[in-house]
Amino acid sequence: MGETIIDFIRHGEPVGGRAFRGHRIDDPLSDKGWQQMRVAVGEHCPWSHIISSPLQRCKAFADELANKNNLTISIDDRFKEVGFGDWEGKTPDQLQQQRLDEYNAFYADPINHRPPGAENLNNFISRVVSAYQDVTDRYLGQHTLVVAHAGVIRAVITHVLHTEPLGLYKIKVNNAGITRIRISPRGAMLEYLNHTL
Repeated sequence: MGETIIDFIRHGEPVGGRAFRGHRIDDPLSDKGWQQMRVAVGEHCPWSHIISSPLQRCKAFADELANKNNLTISIDDRFKEVGFGDWEGKTPDQLQQQRLDEYNAFYADPINHRPPGAENLNNFISRVVSAYQDVTDRYLGQHTLVVAHAGVIRAVITHVLHTEPLGLYKIKVNNAGITRIRISPRGAMLEYLNHTL
């Protein structure tokens, strides 16, 4: 069996800049975000198929890339970002000014101190991992691109490295950064994080 390669690219900067968007806020890419995505990929296109989150900050670029390179594309709702509940639409600065104790508790223990109304972290990781496993099965021996979100990429890394969800937010995922998972008969390996091609 040959190797299976899955590249994950985080969306570029959305309109409105940095904020907790989760999956209820569907801001499009800003001009800067489009530029970040196009620069990250360049003219390089080694993929046989593209999978995308349904949110437009991912899907719009995935559509453009697929059309430009005559690739098939599929949308998987399981790759949408984690739900941040009451934090959605708020910036880190706003939360630190208005809800500092809640904000600090979340980063100290994101499992037991979710934002009010937020998606359960273990449930989120389970849905992302189920989508990831479907990709590894369906595109066995191929090189596939998934256009997704920081939380999704963190969940995959946590799964591949067999680490605890407690450390999920200790992984920095850059806008338009590419993360590669290489799967061989020895198992899955994180090859790189926050790369550009």
